[in-house]
Amino acid sequence: MRILRFVARRLLQLIPVLLGVVVLTFLLVRVLPGDPIRTILGPNATAADEAAARARFGLDRPLWRQFTDYLGGLVTGDFGTSIQSGQSVGSEMALRIGPTMELVVLAVAIAVVIATVAGLWSARHANRAGDHGIRVLALIGNSMPEFWLGLVLILVGYAGLGWFPAPSGRVDPDTDLTPITGADALDALLTGNMPALTSALWHLALPVLTLVIAIVAPLLRSVRASALEVLRSEPYAAAEAHGLPGRLLRRGYLVRAALVRLPSLAALVFGFAIGSTVLIEYVYSWQGFGQWALRGLLYRDYPVVQASVLVIALCYVVVFLIADVVHAMLDPRVRI
Repeated sequence: MRILRFVARRLLQLIPVLLGVVVLTFLLVRVLPGDPIRTILGPNATAADEAAARARFGLDRPLWRQFTDYLGGLVTGDFGTSIQSGQSVGSEMALRIGPTMELVVLAVAIAVVIATVAGLWSARHANRAGDHGIRVLALIGNSMPEFWLGLVLILVGYAGLGWFPAPSGRVDPDTDLTPITGADALDALLTGNMPALTSALWHLALPVLTLVIAIVAPLLRSVRASALEVLRSEPYAAAEAHGLPGRLLRRGYLVRAALVRLPSLAALVFGFAIGSTVLIEYVYSWQGFGQWALRGLLYRDYPVVQASVLVIALCYVVVFLIADVVHAMLDPRVRI
C-alpha cells in the first residue's frame, strides 16, 4: 500500500512539472530564429499565401489565444496539426514512437544485463587483467560517436560480412506484417508472424548494438564501484569470516547491495538513449520518433516540437518514478 500511495503522490506531482514543460516549450519554440510558414511556402509565396497559411494553423491569433487553444487541445488529446505535413501530430507521433521505444527499451535492457554481469565479475577480479580489459573496452565504447560507430558496424556487418540486412528500414516488405503498436518485433510477436519477427530482430541487431555500446560504460562503472564498496565493507568481511557459502554471499550481500544505484542511473541512461537515437535513426533509416522530432525542429514546426518535448519529458518522469520504486525494493533503508 505504501508503494501505491507513493506512486499516486508522484503522479499528482507530475501535473505541475508537465505544465511547466508545456509553457516553457510553447514560449521557447517561438523565440527560435526562423519562420515556419516562410520555410514551408518557400521564397516565391505571396503575402496572401502567407496570410492564408497563418490563418489555417492559427498563427495569426494573439499569443495567449494560441496557448489556450493548444492547452485545450492537450486536455482532449489533440496535439495540433503539423505545419510541415498538414497531418495530425498525434497520428504521426503514434506511428513514430513505437519503433524508437522498441529500440531504446531493448538497448537499455541489454546494457543493464551486460553491465550487471560484467561489473560484478570485474569487481570480484579487481586489478587483474580481465578487470583492466573490461574497463578499457567500456571506455573505448563510451568514447566512440554513435554516428561513426553506426557507419562502421554497417560497413563490417552488412557490406563486409553480409550477416545483417541493409540499413533501409525496420522489416522486410514481403513479410506482410500487420501494424498494431508500431514496434515491428512486438507486432510480429502479437500477430504470430514468425518471418516478420525474424526479419524485425535482424534489422534491430545493428541499431541496438550501436546504442548498447554507447550507453553500457556508465552503467558498468556504477555496478563495479558499488560492488567494490560491498566487497571491502565490514559486514561482507564478517559474513565471509563466519563461513557463509560463496553463492549466499553473492546473492544475499553482493548482488542486491551493488545494484542499489543502478535504477536511478539506468533512468538517466534511458533519457540519454532517447536523445542518441536521433543520429542512430538517421544512419539506419529507422524512421522513428527522434528523426521525426529533429525534422520538426529544423522546419520550426511548432506543434511537432511541442509534442516531442512533452513526450520526452513524460518519459523522463515516468522512468524516474519506476527507478525510485525499484530502488526502494532493493534498499530497505529507503522509505517511500
